Amino acid sequence: MPKAERRERVAQALERVNLGKRAKHLPTELSGGQQQRVAIARAIATRPSLILADEPTGNLDSTTTNEIMDIFHELHDQGNTIVLITHDDEIARQASRVVHILDGKLSEVSL
Repeated sequence: MPKAERRERVAQALERVNLGKRAKHLPTELSGGQQQRVAIARAIATRPSLILADEPTGNLDSTTTNEIMDIFHELHDQGNTIVLITHDDEIARQASRVVHILDGKLSEVSL
């Protein structure tokens, strides 16, 4: 991929997670929530059809959690498959399909 296209994709991904103005900052200059949004921007910059997210909202405040979930909903609406692992029932309830795993075994499937 040409360098200009890589830069454009990175800029678009950072804008999508509301961090465009922080593009030149080092990780140590970002809050935990901002670092989490950078991780999501890294994932979406490659435009994958499948996104695996392990506790993407685990350490975030409620405002940032809502922003992140809005991004995941947009990505899903655009045809992306999102596999999100969470211990937060409120986050899980936002999914179109929920699979519970207990002690390594499938214990319930909710549609």
